[in-house]
Amino acid sequence: MLIKESHADVQTSVNGKESSMRIFLFHPVIAGYPNARFPGVVLFSEIYQVTGPVARFARQIAGQGYIVAAPSSYHDFTGPEPLAYDVPGTDQGNEWKVAKTLESYDEDSRKTVDYLLTLPTCTGRIGSTGMCLGGHLAVRAALDPRITATTAYFPTDIHSRTLGPYPQPNTSPTPPPGPSSPHTLDNLHLLRAETSLIFGIRDTHVPDAGRDLIRAKLREAGCVFSWHEFAWAQHAFIRDELSKGRYDPAVTKACFEVLLELFGRVLKTELGDRVDDGGKVEHVC
Repeated sequence: MLIKESHADVQTSVNGKESSMRIFLFHPVIAGYPNARFPGVVLFSEIYQVTGPVARFARQIAGQGYIVAAPSSYHDFTGPEPLAYDVPGTDQGNEWKVAKTLESYDEDSRKTVDYLLTLPTCTGRIGSTGMCLGGHLAVRAALDPRITATTAYFPTDIHSRTLGPYPQPNTSPTPPPGPSSPHTLDNLHLLRAETSLIFGIRDTHVPDAGRDLIRAKLREAGCVFSWHEFAWAQHAFIRDELSKGRYDPAVTKACFEVLLELFGRVLKTELGDRVDDGGKVEHVC
């Protein structure tokens, strides 16, 4: 499937602070069918904004028949240009990651979904995905009931509640801060989207205890989810650039099939409303 790329600039406003957010759009095209309609996918980037690897990931998804919208997360601080995969770029991205408020992240999600729903070529079904920071944002975005499927690649900062400038613990696992917590981990009861979470066991950003905590909280919240851990995968293993030596093409391919299975079943198929039939799986060989 061919792809047409463009962008749109939308206005955001949080606590009286206005800024322009660029949404990069990757749109599938079928020759002879100008009115073809496709599901939408919100793609959240890592801390470097929409880099070459993120754009290539977007093209792969779009080529399977999804309209992909990738917002520039740091519009509160800078333009839409990507940061470099070097020490200054990493330091800057990590600084802005925690300086940006959860309210601003949430508005970015809402505005991007709103934009997709204005497109006459969008079916109205929306999924979310992302890597690293974007994996976290993909899960958080799916607290919006308009998103019905999400695939999160090694989502950071969920287990530690360390996204946004809020009082928060620096270690994990810890007890929840309270019922009014703004953090994603404490609001998984709002997650209605079917969710696939993908981790590398050698990912130092989300250690064993952190992954165990996220999985326990998903179960406690009654979420519908699948869980995938790859033994030799490190953090950011789907980033197809070699500056940090982590890219694993074979595992990346397997994970993309996980995404396609979920999105194809939930976003492309007319399932109707989910009904829990209470049935038990028969225990037979």
